[in-house]
Amino acid sequence: MDAKKASESLVVMNELVLPNDTNTFGNLMGGRLMYWMDIAGAMSAARHCNSPCMTASVDNLSFKNPIKIGNIVHIEAKLTRAFNTSMEINIKVWGEDSLHQYRYESNEAYFTFVALDPNNRPRKVPQVIAETPEEKEQYEGAMRRRQLRLILAGKMSPNDASELRALFAPTKENL
Repeated sequence: MDAKKASESLVVMNELVLPNDTNTFGNLMGGRLMYWMDIAGAMSAARHCNSPCMTASVDNLSFKNPIKIGNIVHIEAKLTRAFNTSMEINIKVWGEDSLHQYRYESNEAYFTFVALDPNNRPRKVPQVIAETPEEKEQYEGAMRRRQLRLILAGKMSPNDASELRALFAPTKENL
């Protein structure tokens, strides 16, 4: 299975915020945005591994700025790293006010997807080739984020999280 460039998994999606997408304050509902982010992430994952994928987890999703009715939601999803059967995808969201001609950051999150075979069982995925400085930084951090997810889900002991432990535990080199 040949590795693929992170850039090959890029998905760009745009949506117009309509009245049915908003809350009583005229802001895009968080659940609707998560739905769109999940779709973009699934397309990015499927593009990388050429198979259907299922959402396994979503990391912290913080809303920095609300997106108003009539604005455009701009979503970018791209793989950061592939593991055995799972893939971490970074999803960034901006709002665009086309009337006043400006773009603003709304939020960012990491989604994890698992590739599925024809029997809906997890299947192996190609590795990711990180090329740009940002892609390399995302790639390096992905293992720590994965270990944290597994610890929080009760699937890994904190003692086994070597990447995370290296951040906090003193070593002979840094004493």
